[in-house]
Amino acid sequence: MGDWLKFLTADVISQILETAFQWFVVVDREAKIIYINDEYCHFLEVRREEAIGKHVADIIENTEMHLVMEQGIAQIASPHYIKGTYMLANRVPIVVDGEIIGAFGSVIFRDMNDWKKLSSHVRKTMDQIETNMNQYRESFYNFADIRGISQTIRKIKETIATIAPTKLPVLIEGEIGTGKEMFAQSIHGLSDRAENYFVKVNCSAIPKDLLEEEIFGKWEGDRDIKKGRIQRAEGGTLFIEEVHELPITLQAKLLKALQDQKIQPLGTEEEISVDVRYILSTNISLAEMVKSKHFREDLFYKIQAITLQIPPLRNRIEDLPELIQTFLSKYSIEAGRRGIKIDRKAWWCLQHYDWPGNVRELQNVLQAIIHLADGNQITIDVLPPHIRRQKTLSRSNGTLEEMLFQIEGRILQEHLENEKDKMKIAKKLGISRSTLYEKIKKHNL
Repeated sequence: MGDWLKFLTADVISQILETAFQWFVVVDREAKIIYINDEYCHFLEVRREEAIGKHVADIIENTEMHLVMEQGIAQIASPHYIKGTYMLANRVPIVVDGEIIGAFGSVIFRDMNDWKKLSSHVRKTMDQIETNMNQYRESFYNFADIRGISQTIRKIKETIATIAPTKLPVLIEGEIGTGKEMFAQSIHGLSDRAENYFVKVNCSAIPKDLLEEEIFGKWEGDRDIKKGRIQRAEGGTLFIEEVHELPITLQAKLLKALQDQKIQPLGTEEEISVDVRYILSTNISLAEMVKSKHFREDLFYKIQAITLQIPPLRNRIEDLPELIQTFLSKYSIEAGRRGIKIDRKAWWCLQHYDWPGNVRELQNVLQAIIHLADGNQITIDVLPPHIRRQKTLSRSNGTLEEMLFQIEGRILQEHLENEKDKMKIAKKLGISRSTLYEKIKKHNL
């Protein structure tokens, strides 16, 4: 045993900590960092010398290392939401002579998907969850599926991360095709209800005379013959799409369900307690419907406290390059046509079209042109005529930053079409060649 202790010198221990799969951090009794390995620093985008001596909460978002210090209780395999994803972390107090002198933390799974793959027990559980969810939807989105660099999208993601763990109802407003269901599923996926059902009901897709039975269920005598969507969502989340289509009489029942967590199925006077989180969506202004007496004011005020306004694609045009690349990669693989690229003229048309059908229209167009492409190059010829024929940029809405981004892209496009020599283009524009290349990459030109 003594020989092994001699082997474990400070240098050897440092090598082990630096090359191990896990990320490590050690804090003192004041929760200030005294050690953190390079891999963790790289992920956190901070230099080690900057991290050492800082309070751990100033370096690692959502950390609970200081709580471990205060409570003296270890946290094993604890979910840790950091930089847009959940990880699993261990946090253990360091005790010497009965006194807590610090704490040790490690990230044991950097992605929850790793946990799913490596643990057979968890894998079976997750497979069962996925089977349950498949009863109610064809696909499921998560937080990482929300793409975009615009300030609006970044703010929405911050809001979702904040409100997801709560039980508060959420109203999602946005035009048709903006992806409201994706945002709703992202909220569910980040909540502690993620292992339970995400159930949806579209008020515009079900005949009005069947909506009450579909949502609240139906009894015959003293026998429950049909569970409504609310009961099916027990312990999970109910997503009510196009809530503005819900009749006034049912709006009153929904308000009671939201306030009292109780429902009354058709055919009985009995009330049933339920535990459900409600997310609602609409493609029109509920505030205007309240004014016109087509939507209950009390229900509106109950659900509007947390409202996500999903912008139309034309108002976040700087998100287009990432969206196009994401969908292009996905649909190319599905079509068995890897390596497909979009040429410069086609890119210009796609980026300067208004997309009245929003993200859904973009997805449909990309799916089609991948199949129409000749070889591995998508040219302007395969674009739909209404997108191909546009000549000028007429969009004048959006923020100043968004409009300047569009104009910059158009200017670069025009110069690249008329001149091949990048040095000459940079000189004409009064910028360095490296700056020109950065802008070309930013606009995917």
